[in-house]
Order: sequence, then C-alpha cells, then structure tokens
Amino acid sequence: MKGAVLITGISASGKSTVAQALAERLPRAAHVRGDAFRRMVVSGRADMTPELPGEAVRQLHLRYRIAAKAADMYFDAGFTPIVQDVILGGDLELFTKLVGTRPLHVIVLAPEAAEVERREAARTKSGYGGGWTIAQLDAALRHETPRLGLWLDTTRQSARETVDEILARAGEAQIA
Repeated sequence: MKGAVLITGISASGKSTVAQALAERLPRAAHVRGDAFRRMVVSGRADMTPELPGEAVRQLHLRYRIAAKAADMYFDAGFTPIVQDVILGGDLELFTKLVGTRPLHVIVLAPEAAEVERREAARTKSGYGGGWTIAQLDAALRHETPRLGLWLDTTRQSARETVDEILARAGEAQIA
C-alpha cells in the first residue's frame, strides 16, 4: 500500500489490532495511535461525552490534527503511516482533509454491535466510559458517518483475515 492509511470504527471494533497487524505486514510502516495524543494531555483534558462539550470537541479536533501531521511526517520520511482512531460522523470527512498524503486509504471496521459487546467484555481495558454505549457509537457509525473508503463487516473475521482483505481490496479504500 502506497500513501497513508486510516483505520476507524467504534471502540472495540479491532482498530488497534488490525492497524498493528497491517503495519507488521508492510516493509516500512508506522502505527499512529490517535488516542496516544489524547493521553498526552496531563491536566485540563476534556473527554468526549454524548453531550459533545465544546472543549472536548476542540481537544478531539486537536488530536485529529496532530495525528494527520504525524501521518504526513512519517510518509515524508518513507513510511506508510497507519492512523487508527475513533473518527465518526462528519469528522471522518474532516480528517481526510487534514491528511495531505495521497493516496489516502480509509478503512472502516464495522462489526455487528453484538460482536463489539463480546470483544469489549473480553478486553482488559474499557473503550466505553463517559456515558457512551456501544449502541450509541454503532448508530453514529452506521447512520451519521459518510460512506468513504472501504467499509468492512469484520464480525466473523480474525485480524489476519481483515488485513488480508484490506490488502486485497486496497484500491477500493482510496479516496481523492
């Protein structure tokens, strides 16, 4: 895959695992974890809640700008950047405009909500807090997020199978 890659989906959809596995399959790749930029804010952090507080939205968009710049810088240094983060609704289109690298491959992981619940229960960390539910984020993904790139129902796929499909269908993931 040439260019940059964005892997998005709701929490516990497999973004981190798939992004890492994809990066390991490419000859020169960097895994850009969007949530790492959120965790860098030591004091004054405003986390997202369903009420979408203004300061939380500003910090979320800052995180997206930093991730996009990091992706461009890794690309300029000869790596395939693979950004993974929860980017839903109109923010998906916004993020694609923040990344200057082209081609940009957008991969949306969209397993069924019941599978996300199973995965979330099996994890040591929790992707759901601040009042969010799997149903809320799943609805935002399916009903508010533009159909950009390659959308994959990964309900019955392993991470390896998902990466195989991404590599086989990379052309479908490219956006202008």
